Amino acid sequence: MKWTLLAAPLLFSGSVMAAQLDAIRSCYEKPLPAPRVPETELIVAIDQTTPLSPSLKQLVADNVKSYLQPGHAFSIAVFSAYTQGRYTEVLASGRIEAPLEKAVRDDISKPVLAKFEQCLGRQPAQAMQVAGGALRAAFAESSGSIAKSDVLASLKAVSALAAESRSPQKIVLIVSDMLENSTVANFYAEQGKAVRKIDAGKELRAVEDSKLLGNFGGAKVYVMGAGLLSADAANAKAYRDPKTMQALAEFWSAYLRKSNAELVEFGQPALLRPMRQ
Repeated sequence: MKWTLLAAPLLFSGSVMAAQLDAIRSCYEKPLPAPRVPETELIVAIDQTTPLSPSLKQLVADNVKSYLQPGHAFSIAVFSAYTQGRYTEVLASGRIEAPLEKAVRDDISKPVLAKFEQCLGRQPAQAMQVAGGALRAAFAESSGSIAKSDVLASLKAVSALAAESRSPQKIVLIVSDMLENSTVANFYAEQGKAVRKIDAGKELRAVEDSKLLGNFGGAKVYVMGAGLLSADAANAKAYRDPKTMQALAEFWSAYLRKSNAELVEFGQPALLRPMRQ
């Protein structure tokens, strides 16, 4: 069944959603053992200076949905411009717990097991509700009129979420134009109307000098929205010079490698294939 992000009812009042952290109640209550560490954790980081077209918003939702399954955890965060008081913030997090292993099931009474399995059966729908509400809240607050974009400082903060995760597989989806506009670097040209062709090595040295490398704890990273400008929000197929975009991709690939992460795909702006499980 398709998860239609834009058609779903809003799950928050006004334009701001109260944070829902560890929003899904655990089914592992006594006499059951403690739940296992999630096999995979998905961390979604949404740049609110990058307005997306409806189709790109839906593509983000579809990729998030594919990870809302048993044994997985998720966090949805937003970031923007530090200089304008819009900081990195986690809007929602939760986990969908894995079933009991067979050896453990055999030692659990049938009434307790039935209650446990009913609880587990509700978790995927709860996760979709929480994640969907967080995505809609994040997109509702996006604006192309924010003057600055502290992508580097924000991603350093987001990287801590991945580094702290105990999951053996960490996936980070960055939804951003990836265009830094701060005192450290400016990836724009023509007063923000075009993407500047950068010298990836020179810009990376400036980042290292400013101590803005992060630590993503070995995460695999996907990017959606790279190179988008405010005027592109209604047009997901806006043209970008290939050499300019190649330089941008080279910079972020090197940045992530030095920040203990692997860039799997650099969506310009969309991913060519769904994120891999």
